[in-house]
Amino acid sequence: MSIPCKFERSILSYDEHEIILRSHHPDIYDAALDDLKALRQRLREMRDKERTLARENRRAVRGKGAQRGASFPGTAEHPLRRKQVFAAALKRVNRELDRMHKLEARTAHIEAARHALAMRRAAQFPPRPPTGDTPREGMRALPNRRRRTRVPPAKIGSVSQATKNAQAARDARNRPVQ
Repeated sequence: MSIPCKFERSILSYDEHEIILRSHHPDIYDAALDDLKALRQRLREMRDKERTLARENRRAVRGKGAQRGASFPGTAEHPLRRKQVFAAALKRVNRELDRMHKLEARTAHIEAARHALAMRRAAQFPPRPPTGDTPREGMRALPNRRRRTRVPPAKIGSVSQATKNAQAARDARNRPVQ
């Protein structure tokens, strides 16, 4: 149940009402994050104070003991209503802080998603390798990829000559004598 502004004004002092007004519609959207956090802390303190006063008055009415501290005029209803006003203002501030945090998280998620998409697109289309030779002049022999062995020119004919000499020696041994 929402609390009318007239009721808030009638139940609070001028200073308290000024603090509560900062948690209402047009002013709450203009406040910075640090201002809202300070306002939340102040509202918590005010709500807790009224909650304590209401508990003490109810305790005194039940006859559980004398009131602590100076006597507070009125019944326990007055501090309860004031506590409700502070609690409603605290709820508005918490909701606005939550909205701001969600907005920051959403922008961070959007930036991360854009970065991931850019990375994916870059990986999807890799750069092409260089083309190399073009097919204009017909077929070409592929270069031999094996290692070339260099044989000295003096050795080229020596192997076959050695074979000839060995064969001649064998033939001479097996030839019958005439």
